[in-house]
Amino acid sequence: MSKYDKLKPDFSKGLLTVILQHYTNKDVRMVGYMNEEAFELTKNEEVAWFYSRSKKRLWKKGESSGNVQYVKDMYLDCDQDALLVMVDPVGPTCHTGTESCFNLAESFTLKDIEATITDRAQSTNEKSYTNYLLSKGTDKIAKKFGEEAFEVVIGSKNKDHEEVANEAADVLYHLGVLLYDAGVSVADVETVLAARHQKQNNFKGERKDINKW
Repeated sequence: MSKYDKLKPDFSKGLLTVILQHYTNKDVRMVGYMNEEAFELTKNEEVAWFYSRSKKRLWKKGESSGNVQYVKDMYLDCDQDALLVMVDPVGPTCHTGTESCFNLAESFTLKDIEATITDRAQSTNEKSYTNYLLSKGTDKIAKKFGEEAFEVVIGSKNKDHEEVANEAADVLYHLGVLLYDAGVSVADVETVLAARHQKQNNFKGERKDINKW
């Protein structure tokens, strides 16, 4: 059994068009094609398999380079003939050695910070600063977060653009550690923000008392 058994692509029209997208920063990595067998392998192994139209065979992405694309989630389009695959890539996706087959500017989001913190926390690296903070507990993490936030205030008062940018980056990292320690995900925060945004839109111009922005 696979958690993707509910997906029923329509192969009657031919090969399934597949888009690989990074699961955190949402960068589009590549476009490929699957036949039914490639889809079943992808679904059951939770790594991306494709059907090569030129070589007329199945191939696993990363089979020679080692740059496997681990599946985090999959979505069919409304016509059931195109598949969006959210992946956690090991190394570059493109055969040229670039992160994406498309000429994209490098992206970075809070979920990338979250993924890095989670990776460090699950490792046994004693030299990891993340592990050091987590080992010291909530009080130490909160203290560091407060210190970095104050540094942003100082930089702002000094009108120092570079200092503010650097200290704000430190704030976001320490916030990520604090969230991890509290068992709160970036998705949890996004849910709150989305609800506030929706409420604001619903009452725009009618009730100022609910404005959370």
